[in-house]
Amino acid sequence: MKFSNIFYSLIVSFIVAVCVVHVVGCAQIGNPTGGPKDTLPPKLVAADPDMNTTNFTGNKITMDFDEYINVKDIQTNLLVSPYPKKNPTITFKGKTVTIKLKDTLKANTTYAINFGNGLVDVHEGNIYKNLTYVFSTGSTIDSLKISGSVVVAETGKVDSTILVLLYPADAPDSAVQKFKPQYVTRLMMPSGKFVFTHLPAKSFRIYALEDKGGSKTYNSPTEEFAFIDSTLQASTSTNNPVTLFAYAEQKAKPAPATTTSTGKSSKASKKFKYTTSLNGAQDILSGLEIDFNAPLKEFDESKIILTDTFYKKVPFRILTDSTGQKVTLKRTWKPEENYKLIIVKDGFSDTLGNFLNKTDTISFKTKKESDYGTLILRFPNIDLSKHPVIQFVQNNVVVESASLKSTEWHADLFNPGEYSLRILYDTNDNGVWDPGNYLKKIQPEKVISFDQTLKIKADWDNEREIKL
Repeated sequence: MKFSNIFYSLIVSFIVAVCVVHVVGCAQIGNPTGGPKDTLPPKLVAADPDMNTTNFTGNKITMDFDEYINVKDIQTNLLVSPYPKKNPTITFKGKTVTIKLKDTLKANTTYAINFGNGLVDVHEGNIYKNLTYVFSTGSTIDSLKISGSVVVAETGKVDSTILVLLYPADAPDSAVQKFKPQYVTRLMMPSGKFVFTHLPAKSFRIYALEDKGGSKTYNSPTEEFAFIDSTLQASTSTNNPVTLFAYAEQKAKPAPATTTSTGKSSKASKKFKYTTSLNGAQDILSGLEIDFNAPLKEFDESKIILTDTFYKKVPFRILTDSTGQKVTLKRTWKPEENYKLIIVKDGFSDTLGNFLNKTDTISFKTKKESDYGTLILRFPNIDLSKHPVIQFVQNNVVVESASLKSTEWHADLFNPGEYSLRILYDTNDNGVWDPGNYLKKIQPEKVISFDQTLKIKADWDNEREIKL
């Protein structure tokens, strides 16, 4: 009986142990909780031929990575130096990227194939930034450099779409307009800096180009373009960077608005009408604008009448813009005064012969002085011999500017708001920014842009010291 009890106890203990193991094991079964998100870019494991191969004679290169690879927007991202007549073909499968060269390679030349942001891993999209495969058809790898930065002259800002181009020093001035460059590189953002590497011991002409059409040549006066007046010698360091100031010789014309409508909305769109800049009280620092929805064919200035509250006419000037749709009334407005604006219907017609439906009388009042702030700006180290102009910018538009005749500038009345500040060095002292001209070898006027913004409060004394 004792043996049976002992045997029974052993059996029970064994069953319990099995159950415990089973339960613990079951508790461990389930979906993996995962780990930290992969934020690392793929790594280049091997290349065939090896990176920095010399005496290269083939036309095919393979690169193996440590994870599955995707190639994105390769036509936009890929840059080959020296610039080829035909870009290589890039294919990818699994963890391997294959480059097939389509161009005839030059003897004793170092080549660099830069992928920009075009290489990413499949799962997380982590970018292998600016992977550059380098090889030489000669016995050495060229290692000289040219570096610098590009600034948009009119704004003092950086434009990420601009490319930097190198031509041989003996190339004619027209080469940048007729032929593709020998070397191309991008700007590093947000600094706007660039560096050419793997250059031979030669001198070059350097340009910067917005290249909207993708031709890699300067063929439109509306494209941002920059040049310098001398050639540059490639060197072993980047200690003497060059700065190029880009400009568009002409402003691009805005595309005409196109709308598609039918029925009632189509008839409504043909109605000749106008709007004004009046939105509450009239700003005493600016003109009163009248915007018509179509260019004017007939415009009788006498049919715009400005009076006081007793219908006594008050003087003003009329300005029209280049579109033929905007009319601005200019006057030295006094604060807190009441006016009436009368727009007579038969004084205006559009190009289809449509007149306004009726004569309108609009009553309005000008702002009071307390609606504005007082502004004092001090520039302790500004060079007045360069004819500086202070520019106040909102939404990338210069809304106010003034020439600086001393190291302190003030305005008794200034519209409240938040502004970006720029300093224009107005070389010809005409009060506005002037672009360059490549044919005449004229550099653009230059602008300094400040990172900090200026906040102006109404009915407040606003002061700021600005050091350049």
